[in-house]
Amino acid sequence: MTDIIDELQWRGLIALSTDLDALRATMAKGPITYYCGFDPTAPSLHFGNLMQILTMRRLQLAGHKPLALVGGATGLIGDPRPSAERVLKTKEQTAEWVERLQSQIGPLLDFTGPNAARMVNNLDWTQGLSTLDFLRDIGKHFRVNTMIKKDAVSARMNSDAGISYTEFSYQILQGMDFLELFKRYDCRLQTGGSDQWGNLTAGTDLIHKVTGESVHLLATPLITDASGEKIGKSTGGGSVWLAPEMTSPYAFYQYFINVEDSLVGTLLRALTFLDREEITALEKETADKPAARAGQRRLAEAVTTIVHGEEETAQAIAASQALFGRGALAELSAPTLRSALAEAGLAGVRGSLPPVAALLKESGLVASMNEARRTITEGGAYVNNERVTDVEAVVDPADLLHGRYLVLRRGRRTVAGVEWTAE
Repeated sequence: MTDIIDELQWRGLIALSTDLDALRATMAKGPITYYCGFDPTAPSLHFGNLMQILTMRRLQLAGHKPLALVGGATGLIGDPRPSAERVLKTKEQTAEWVERLQSQIGPLLDFTGPNAARMVNNLDWTQGLSTLDFLRDIGKHFRVNTMIKKDAVSARMNSDAGISYTEFSYQILQGMDFLELFKRYDCRLQTGGSDQWGNLTAGTDLIHKVTGESVHLLATPLITDASGEKIGKSTGGGSVWLAPEMTSPYAFYQYFINVEDSLVGTLLRALTFLDREEITALEKETADKPAARAGQRRLAEAVTTIVHGEEETAQAIAASQALFGRGALAELSAPTLRSALAEAGLAGVRGSLPPVAALLKESGLVASMNEARRTITEGGAYVNNERVTDVEAVVDPADLLHGRYLVLRRGRRTVAGVEWTAE
């Protein structure tokens, strides 16, 4: 069971820790209970949360017992951001989002067997707690001069926005979570992101002050791209979400297909369960033959399968190939096809279908009708992967995929879509 520490280190998943030697000694005595918390600040988990869940799964596979905490209480408060105050959500919306996040975590952990995972909600031990009891029993153990040194709090206190007492108190609530889980389940370890270190240490400090016991922390690193931007942000400026209605399986797959070469090894280690031999071989192949993108393809397949399952992954792979003429478009489901075209660029057309040249311009593949005609004449225009050579060609409505969609391509690599509606 102590080998899991070596495994996490090899995978680059330990950025900060309290005392690894002490943790090894604790694990050597037998399975420990550990937890990671997720706040319902959105209706879905995102890329960064996935790393935490998979780290929990690795510990569980090593024989330890996970507690997945979805913060029905802390979600009502909001973890302080360095920039500005969060907008508080209603209790009803927060409760709904708690259920959504729980449903996403559930399939990624094992809730059966001797080291079964358990789902917990910190609203269970906070909603009945009076203000006076909270201040007397918990608040008295926190020192303001220590609290204001936390990175997010310090940044806000030095800004024009300032920080409310509500968000300032967040670290007390999170510290209380660890104490409560320690008392209820003998929880000895908390995991989280390194950017949460200030909140994580609130719990270990509180447990030591209240009980005299020492417990443990492990924090995973933030992964950034070559420009220093935290990865997990899509090219459109939003997060890569786990919910398929927020980031489609196709878009999710494409995100990993397009990661830069320098990140392939890091992400293969952190986000997949591939063994060391395969990962090392993929790292070498990516370095030796970057154009083949073997590492990206294996990464995208593995992570998409973990999150969305084999069937959706197969559809995403098929769509990725079919859009560029290497597969059958007709075999794609309507939702997958639309998701893929939405990523490429999807233009809406109503009423009668205009000539192909006009569709090329409407979809943005060309800038003018003259350029559209020239593209067709030169043999560079395709509709549903069939080359169009007649500048006056019009699409037969029978060729609409699922009675609604057209895939347009200029040359080998530039794709766009058309979505047709009768009126």
